[in-house]
Amino acid sequence: MDETNWIERSRPFLEAVEAWYRALPSISLRDLCLSPARVAVFCVDLVVGFCYEGPLSSPRVAAIVPPIVDLFQRAYDLGVRYFLLPQDQHPRQAVEFEAFGPHCLVGTREAETVPELRALPFSHLFQIIPKNSLNAALETGLNDWVDVHPGVHTYIVVGDCTDLCVYQLAMHLRLRANAKGLKRRVIVPANCVDTYDLPVERARELGLLPHDGDLLHRLFLYHMALNGVEVVRELT
Repeated sequence: MDETNWIERSRPFLEAVEAWYRALPSISLRDLCLSPARVAVFCVDLVVGFCYEGPLSSPRVAAIVPPIVDLFQRAYDLGVRYFLLPQDQHPRQAVEFEAFGPHCLVGTREAETVPELRALPFSHLFQIIPKNSLNAALETGLNDWVDVHPGVHTYIVVGDCTDLCVYQLAMHLRLRANAKGLKRRVIVPANCVDTYDLPVERARELGLLPHDGDLLHRLFLYHMALNGVEVVRELT
């Protein structure tokens, strides 16, 4: 098989992914929250360092702040009280910096929750889960929280980045529930997640690997759906 023409051969698949993405359904947040004590919102890495300032900040990620704040408010109004925020808080010698460069150091503004979320009147309910890797469950208290809240069966996952920390979190919640034989819903609203974009030419200038935000956003949402995560357009 000629391996050099895989891009052209993949065109029908990529068109199918785009058609799937455009046809994503919306579902009712109110219907999800008929039993609000059984719902938790997980918001990963919506921090200053990925939204507004610092080397890894992205305007694409900043653009999801308003819909996430709106989702938080509506979920709270419907009775939801579980809001978990896994967030990068790296020590100065973090091994992850070899791949991504220094970011979100412990105690810096970059590691703070975005001010729009902190301004919500119920922000005292937020449970911040510091993390030192892309995976919110590795060497953190996330699994412990899930285990002591067995009545929570619906996990809404939002934040950034679609192909990095959101993917790791949604897949972890889905696959851990599968492994334990637990009926759980893991829901990712596409309008409340996104990833950064680094065009090829700019990446070459910087000596970095390029990162197509539009492509990777869609592909990773699609891959989550392939594995049983419920990907929807939005929670209305």
